[in-house]
Amino acid sequence: MRAADSPAPVLITGASGFIGRRLRDTLLGRGEDVVAVARPSSPEPERGRAARADYADLDALTALMRAERPRLIFHVAGATKGVTYEDFERANVLPTRNLLLALEAAGHTPERFVHVSSLAAFGPSALDRPLVESAPRSPIEHYGASKKAAEEVVEAGKVPFTIVRPGGVYGPGDVDYFEVFKMVAGGWNVFFGNRDRLFSAVYVDDVVEGILQAAEHPGATNKGYFLSAGAPVSWQQFHQTVIEVVGRRVRELDLPELLVSIAAFFGELITKLDDKPRLFNRQKAIMGKQEAWTCTADAAAEDFGFAPKVDLMTGVARAYEWYRQEGWL
Repeated sequence: MRAADSPAPVLITGASGFIGRRLRDTLLGRGEDVVAVARPSSPEPERGRAARADYADLDALTALMRAERPRLIFHVAGATKGVTYEDFERANVLPTRNLLLALEAAGHTPERFVHVSSLAAFGPSALDRPLVESAPRSPIEHYGASKKAAEEVVEAGKVPFTIVRPGGVYGPGDVDYFEVFKMVAGGWNVFFGNRDRLFSAVYVDDVVEGILQAAEHPGATNKGYFLSAGAPVSWQQFHQTVIEVVGRRVRELDLPELLVSIAAFFGELITKLDDKPRLFNRQKAIMGKQEAWTCTADAAAEDFGFAPKVDLMTGVARAYEWYRQEGWL
């Protein structure tokens, strides 16, 4: 708990996750008093302070808001893996709702509630038309539907907010795009019918910078923004960049998309046995079948000067070096 006369802290959820950890470290580097919301069973944070509270425990969250009275709240926590909609609702919607209810019960209004959402809340794009903020929110699977619902909770609240929706975020610490690095390091380059499909890639540090810019700019209040970097890339472009960075010869395979559905089926079957969500499930298969997951960051550039600095080659090289140093490869 902070002293009564100390500056108001910054509160962050999901500080142990991929984006949250980078955001926490950046805030600490700026001299902020950072309080990470941590579940009672979570380990102590590597850096900064932790406040113990379960997102389902409204009383505990209210006591936390009353004690800390944060200046800014960065809500980054969430789940990208699950099987049923209820899995995602518990992880993405309920925490968002209870954080806002706790602020109301504590009688505290922060300067901004920054909600980190996802492109998935809007659904896929057309190949030749990246999504813009005026597009309808049309999610096509459980994860996206839960992110859409969480956004609507934020918009219906009484707290000044900004919503950010990154595209495909990669970089040091990511576990999803890491699968491409691992495959290439093992001498393989495998496509599951997705070679020419497009996505908006953005390096994690550029996302963190965009989140902070949005939080600090008055013109971003009560608005939502996509965050992406440059033109969309195909999976072939992304794989080829990883191959060039890793610097080894690979064997290439173009496997039928049907194998993704088969892997998804068995992934869910194993999950029923051990209750651990897996990357391959039918919800992920639905996402993987779409021709494009792209967006433009023009609105973020215009409103608060968002300008990604890390190109694909540089970002992939930084991620690869991190994976090697940390013993992932």
